[in-house]
Amino acid sequence: MKALMLTRTDGPASTSLQDLDMPTPAAGEVRVSLRAASLNYRELWISRGQYPGMKLPSGLGADGAGVIDAVGPGVDAALIGREVVLYPGLGWGDNPNYPAPGFSLYGMPLPGTLAQFICVPAANAFDKPAFLSFEEAACLPTAGLTAWRALTVKARVAAGERVLVTGIGGGVATFACKFALALGARVFVTSGSAENLRQAEALGASGGVSYREDKWGKALGKLSGGLDVVIDGAPASSLAQYTRCLNLGARVVVYGSTGGAEASFSAPELFLRHAAILGTAMGTPENFRDMLRFVDAQRLQPVIDRRYTLDESREALIALETEHRMGKIVVTMQAPQ
Repeated sequence: MKALMLTRTDGPASTSLQDLDMPTPAAGEVRVSLRAASLNYRELWISRGQYPGMKLPSGLGADGAGVIDAVGPGVDAALIGREVVLYPGLGWGDNPNYPAPGFSLYGMPLPGTLAQFICVPAANAFDKPAFLSFEEAACLPTAGLTAWRALTVKARVAAGERVLVTGIGGGVATFACKFALALGARVFVTSGSAENLRQAEALGASGGVSYREDKWGKALGKLSGGLDVVIDGAPASSLAQYTRCLNLGARVVVYGSTGGAEASFSAPELFLRHAAILGTAMGTPENFRDMLRFVDAQRLQPVIDRRYTLDESREALIALETEHRMGKIVVTMQAPQ
């Protein structure tokens, strides 16, 4: 089978498509003939050696959807032919509040989804929402799960609340916008791109501001009238701007560190508002199941930026780094003949 592999950490251009042995499912596993995968910035960090626990050579890609084509010992053969989307991690553990120390994702150190086939525990293969294409379903796992947990588990957003999503355009941010709207919230966004702000409004956001403007937090405060929830993947550059916009009891959920790892803020603007800062990353298999049910019930379609074939997967990674605009970049695989 073909798979995108990383053998040195010189960036996305150093990846290559290689021929590997066909994987065989072990006890409790299924083999999935992948039909689509989607990219995350995680792949870019891995390609540059900027991810904990680096191991080479390594496959890439955590998100995938496809068809079960084989099962290992102890797994019901009736699963063969089922269309599935994959939970992207392994070993979360029993505590729903945070993962066990050994929790890991597919695509380093585990095999990646930028491949024709992958073997995973049967419990990781969830029924694909029937109304979604394989390409759309493959967008959901990492970004969708992160956004869903941030909104529903950490922030516990309620209908009518005002939600800020920073950096609209990225996968998590775009899902957070769509999920929050479907949950009945009013959504405001930030972006450095005027086109992304326009696209967010087309999705249903009430408005947005450019973070390239000086003191954009003042404009955001006037626009929103105050914020109940913030979903932030870039707190280093944004936290100090929006704290004055927070309503009493506001919840700020941080899921990333784009633009830097350290953030400064005025402490009184938080404690006098009884606001909370919460961290999140990924989510449990149960969170994943709940997200898929919500997506199915609401008929929510992911935003796809552009599509590539598996043969073009290296170019897809380069595009993620240099040309990404809004939503997810998808890599498609041909069905076996």
